[in-house]
Amino acid sequence: MSNPCIICVAITGSLPTKTNNPAVPITVSEQIESTHEAFEAGASIVHAHVRNDDQTPSSDPEKFAALKEGLEKHCPGMIVQFSTGGRSGAGQARGAMLELRPDMASLSVGSNNFPTRVYENPPDLVDWLAAEMLAHDVKPEIEAFDLSHILKAHQMWQAGQIAQVPYVQFVMGVKNAMPVDRDVFDYYIRTVQRLFGPDAPWCAAGIGAQQATLNDWAVAAGGHARTGLEDNVRLDRDRLAPSNAALVRRVVELCDKHERPVATWRQARSILGLRAGPEKEQAA
Repeated sequence: MSNPCIICVAITGSLPTKTNNPAVPITVSEQIESTHEAFEAGASIVHAHVRNDDQTPSSDPEKFAALKEGLEKHCPGMIVQFSTGGRSGAGQARGAMLELRPDMASLSVGSNNFPTRVYENPPDLVDWLAAEMLAHDVKPEIEAFDLSHILKAHQMWQAGQIAQVPYVQFVMGVKNAMPVDRDVFDYYIRTVQRLFGPDAPWCAAGIGAQQATLNDWAVAAGGHARTGLEDNVRLDRDRLAPSNAALVRRVVELCDKHERPVATWRQARSILGLRAGPEKEQAA
């Protein structure tokens, strides 16, 4: 199998703290340093949240702006993907940073259960977030916690609410949502290929101890892989992950195992149909 594998590193998230793992990057400077190490290890996408000084989640556009500036300086060409997830804010505050024009942003197109609450994504907010992404040339990554979310993304694409072929990420292993199930995983792939074409790119993310399992399934099946301390703070039952880069290197080993090259940032931008990286922009 020769198609390059895009590795996305979800560096921080909204929940893990330094109590869970001291390597979780909280401040903007910590996030930039952790991402740079992961970038050098093989990640070509960074999925980013921001935090307040007390480690609680935030949607502050100024924090996102500082993070974006630092990432573009220290990780040139890396794809910057902002989270519009519901743990960091409510309503349109979740998309206030989209005017900064990151390369990508997460887009959850439906609601589902989380471990202790309902993850609410009402239709009017989904429509607004999608419209903001269109207006600012931000490619959405569809976070599919359920089969219906893939079908909804197809409906939005047909309606012109999503400009390009959607990039769908299967999220499995969240308590009270979709468990890690191989038959479901395979059906997700078939559904994406049926709705969006056999060459449509897709990604998979596993939560907690299931991260390694989903990484392996995705790389082996020709998809792309998400890793990072947002989803999992451990290397195994006995060891904390020392860094985001360590989790990226684990995916690189899986790429070697399944004879797939790791996508460079240039290849990742091409696969996902993103605007040119810094070299071409400077020459324009």
